[in-house]
Amino acid sequence: MNRTSMALCLSLLAACAAPRTLDGVVRGPVAVDAAAGRELEPNWKERLPQPYVYLEHHGDYRRMGDTMRALFAAAESLELEPAGAPFALFFDDPGRVPAADLRARACLPVAERPSKVGGLAYDVLPRAMVVYGRVSGAYPEVARTYPSLFRYLRDLGWAQGGPIREVYLVNPVEAASYDELLTEVQIPWTAGASR
Repeated sequence: MNRTSMALCLSLLAACAAPRTLDGVVRGPVAVDAAAGRELEPNWKERLPQPYVYLEHHGDYRRMGDTMRALFAAAESLELEPAGAPFALFFDDPGRVPAADLRARACLPVAERPSKVGGLAYDVLPRAMVVYGRVSGAYPEVARTYPSLFRYLRDLGWAQGGPIREVYLVNPVEAASYDELLTEVQIPWTAGASR
């Protein structure tokens, strides 16, 4: 992703940001694929380990686009090549945690630990089994997948086992409209009764 693509991607993220509810309790429409108008089809899979560089985000999730822009600018200045689609990790539920205390990470996958990271941090997203679903459409539609994914998780008798990951699969620069955007939401799970 070149500098212009990163900047436009981040502008879109900021413009389309919406509050997210992590445990599916928030009231709202049933999760749907925004472009096709059909219910989301949750599934599960193994997520492989993923090295990444990141910036911490503290505060309202609707400001995540600012953190993503800062991440892309830092990665560009370090000449880091992304090894996949950018993603965000959401650690807190805005329905239970005050907006000022919310924690997230703006992340850019890399093939291996960079020799220099500047102001960025480095980590490896661990291997995990995840419940996931894909939603097309503008980024505010992504939050609509959460209730269906948590319902699916509970129906299987599993519990959330880590932060929610949103992977932004389509570069907004290449999309003719919001309907062409595609985001995959992943919830790591552990066996056992969910809360």
